[in-house]
Amino acid sequence: MIDLAAVEQGLALLFSSFAPWMVVVPGIVIGLIFGATPGLQISMAMAIFLPMTLYMDFVQAMLFLTAIFTGGSFGSGIPAILMNIPGTSSAIATAFDGYPMARQGKHNQALGVALASSVVGVLMGYLILFMMIQPLSFMVLKLGPAEMFAIILWGMTLIASLRGEQMLKGLMAGFVGMLVGTIGFNELGMARGTMGQAYLLDGVPVIPAMMGMFAASELFKLANKGYIVESEASRKVRIGEIFQGFKMAVTYPWVLIRGGLIGVFVGAVPGVGSSVSNLLSYVETQRRDEDPSSFGKGNPKGVMASESANSTSEAGSMATLLALGIPGGGATAVMLAAFAMHNITGGPQFIRQQTDVVYAIIFANFAQVFLLMVIGLLFIPLLANIVKVPMRYLIPSVLVLAVMGSFGLTGNMTGPATVLIFAVVGWLLRHYGYSVPAAVIGMLLGAMAEKSLLHSYQISGGNLAYVLERPVTLIILALLLVSLFGQRLVGWFRDRQRTAGA
Repeated sequence: MIDLAAVEQGLALLFSSFAPWMVVVPGIVIGLIFGATPGLQISMAMAIFLPMTLYMDFVQAMLFLTAIFTGGSFGSGIPAILMNIPGTSSAIATAFDGYPMARQGKHNQALGVALASSVVGVLMGYLILFMMIQPLSFMVLKLGPAEMFAIILWGMTLIASLRGEQMLKGLMAGFVGMLVGTIGFNELGMARGTMGQAYLLDGVPVIPAMMGMFAASELFKLANKGYIVESEASRKVRIGEIFQGFKMAVTYPWVLIRGGLIGVFVGAVPGVGSSVSNLLSYVETQRRDEDPSSFGKGNPKGVMASESANSTSEAGSMATLLALGIPGGGATAVMLAAFAMHNITGGPQFIRQQTDVVYAIIFANFAQVFLLMVIGLLFIPLLANIVKVPMRYLIPSVLVLAVMGSFGLTGNMTGPATVLIFAVVGWLLRHYGYSVPAAVIGMLLGAMAEKSLLHSYQISGGNLAYVLERPVTLIILALLLVSLFGQRLVGWFRDRQRTAGA
């Protein structure tokens, strides 16, 4: 499974000169800045700097792009923790407990936990990729559209369960979000839900909507507050507490390992990636915890679960790119463009003929882990000072940043209008006790669910018996039912036992 001769050649590629490493530190810093700036995407950073890779050899180009990817994976969690603005969809679950920790004055620990989880996640992901790149690519090929649709439905039920006793409200919010996510043209070229508005033909811009529902609606709630952290003593930036958070993450290895395994396998599924893996990891960690009610109120394990999964999914998406030549998302799509610019085609043939290059990329990412740790520890104290900014300055600044960032994403006023409209929607959802995360995830997964369902319908010719021929689909649907009714069934059996014992 591991070609030792290719490993030796890959190490020679990396260490025969210092040139490949000269681009790694600038790449990580670029990724951190773009990830930490709401409205800027990691894929956007990679696309902007892609032309520079024309003047690099292929290995150096891949090191530069993967360094941006690595830095951005952690950077996106910084505004999620400090301002409740997930820098990307991969950091949504980071905000669930990271932001409550910041509100409690534990922003230093939360940032330290996030950095440690990201470092461990990237290291674990590329270690798994090193050991299992070929088996992993084979497993991904076994997932068809029927399995994908079942996974999406299962994910939605898990996310809805975050509401605990209010699961029905969570399901309703997720379902409405999925409907919003299907607005615009579908795979058949049919336009739905546009209400005659041309700007909705491409659908509702998800990132501006997410920024509005998470960040702007939260700012409305904080309008009467003086600071994000009300206690003056708690607003201080303490390097010692950042290190405490870093060490805290390592004391929960199973949370990190579970998040890493979820991240690498979910991340390997094209089109799913870290947007889903961080949420599934969060829900699974909450489900297995001794005190699940503490999640959403500042439990550091929630940050660990999310950050370890979204960082590990980078390696999963790299597996599908290297092994199959299929990009797992926007970032790996830019990497595929870099392949084309250097006249290289990804896929099984690439792995067979240039195994040394594959191993060189993997080993380079092991080194990037330690550089991320050092640069991140230098970067965090600077960003943690956001908690010292009075809300009268922070609220308009963040709103302007969100509006300008959304304008940059859409190129017209659709983005800013979406932010403001969904800020009101998010405030209403919070006010009436509906799940904002479930609604956002529904929007992210709506178009994906419809596409998978449509492809399944076309393959089966409309025959529902097709599902019975797919054992993996049936297993996932069984897990979905357990997620919905498992707790009630366990409670019912316990009541029966108590009654029988009495």
